[in-house]
Amino acid sequence: MTTFVDRVELHVAAGNGGHGCASVHREKFKPLGGPDGGNGGRGGDVILTVDQSVTTLLDYHHSPHRKATNGKPGEGGNRSGKDGQDLVLPVPDGTVVLDKAGNVLADLVGHGTSYIAAQGGRGGLGNAALASARRKAPGFALLGEPGDLRDIGLELKTVADVALVGYPSAGKSSLISVLSAAKPKIADYPFTTLVPNLGVVTAGSTVYTIADVPGLIPGASQGKGLGLEFLRHVERCSVLVHVLDTATLESDRDPVSDLDIIEEELRQYGGLDNRPRIVVLNKTDVPDGRDLAEMVRPDLEARGYRVFAVSAVAHLGLRELSFALAQLVSEARAARPKEESTRIVIRPKAVDDAGFTVTREDEGLFRVRGEKPERWVRQTDFSNDEAVGYLADRLNRLGVETALMKAGARTGDGVAIGPEDNAVVFDWEPTVTAGAEMLGRRGEDHRFEEPRPAAQRRRDRQAERDEAEQEYDDFDPFRDKA
Repeated sequence: MTTFVDRVELHVAAGNGGHGCASVHREKFKPLGGPDGGNGGRGGDVILTVDQSVTTLLDYHHSPHRKATNGKPGEGGNRSGKDGQDLVLPVPDGTVVLDKAGNVLADLVGHGTSYIAAQGGRGGLGNAALASARRKAPGFALLGEPGDLRDIGLELKTVADVALVGYPSAGKSSLISVLSAAKPKIADYPFTTLVPNLGVVTAGSTVYTIADVPGLIPGASQGKGLGLEFLRHVERCSVLVHVLDTATLESDRDPVSDLDIIEEELRQYGGLDNRPRIVVLNKTDVPDGRDLAEMVRPDLEARGYRVFAVSAVAHLGLRELSFALAQLVSEARAARPKEESTRIVIRPKAVDDAGFTVTREDEGLFRVRGEKPERWVRQTDFSNDEAVGYLADRLNRLGVETALMKAGARTGDGVAIGPEDNAVVFDWEPTVTAGAEMLGRRGEDHRFEEPRPAAQRRRDRQAERDEAEQEYDDFDPFRDKA
């Protein structure tokens, strides 16, 4: 059963925002108490976070679909909906996030590093938040925005200081088992190691990590064997160690030719030319292996390599090798540029930036793209005429109607707001009529302008008394007798 997975495709869905509520306050003797609809809650985000206790992507291989919770809708009585809960997905240190095209979205290195893979939708405003001096009683509310839906790829690149590379059965697993406390599987057949193994080595005051990469063979950089699957685990390592088998039973192999073949595969894979190398001649406890190591050592040193003859089984030459690796790791760490604290860069909006664009695509079709217009369209309830009128007012205030006129739009031309696969299309009229104008100005309730019944009755009785007094004052008994 597979226990190590270093590449998965993940389908993440953020939570949808809750809808706003359209409600009117109701109380005894207050039939028109005003709008009191609450706002909808925000949808939860999907967040990838580095967790040092996680070493594989196996969980996401079995369950690739992950979704955050939705925000709750608003309620009457000015009660806002509850925000959706964020979904935090732990990933191993060194995880690379890719989009569907293979572009790198984030490189997660370091405990606690986070990346928002999918953003939750905004909650819609209730009619209480939409009320104003001109719009006293909105009969609508804004809808919640849908959360992001994304397909992303996760690739694990091992974060280690030293990488052991070489042919299968060269003794890499045995070497890491004696240099560190790692306990990899060790056997006398090729490709015993199927997954990278990590170990921690302490040499004096230097502590570094060492990775055992599965065996490489000719053609590994093109996908032959296990090389292509695990060569990427070498990318982050500061030092490369060639582990060469001096006691191989194959007659057509020798340490020098093995080194040349592995170096060619690393060159074809690319990006590893500047890494310092060390050559380890392993299995020198075998008499033939010790003799072969003495024969090839001058040739390797002439090429500029530092050569160490060791035996993982007999524990020969390991201390010198460990301290030599610690020295190279320390030099690599000192040469790294110092990490600067993150600076907050504020980029003000350009003066001539309207926040949207209007382009003419086909004959009679104009497309409007922009964050605000597209968000407003998503939050509009098109079954409510008043909400449609409110959208028209917002677009007009933003300058969309003026931009359409400048682009050459005429009455009856098609206008699409949003991307091609998810756009709202309508026939453009310079003066938008949504039907809500028959009720008066948009968002206004004429009932608020009317007096209350009790006050009206008092005014009616006062008018009757005034009329009776006026009739009494106008009465002239002598004129009537005449």
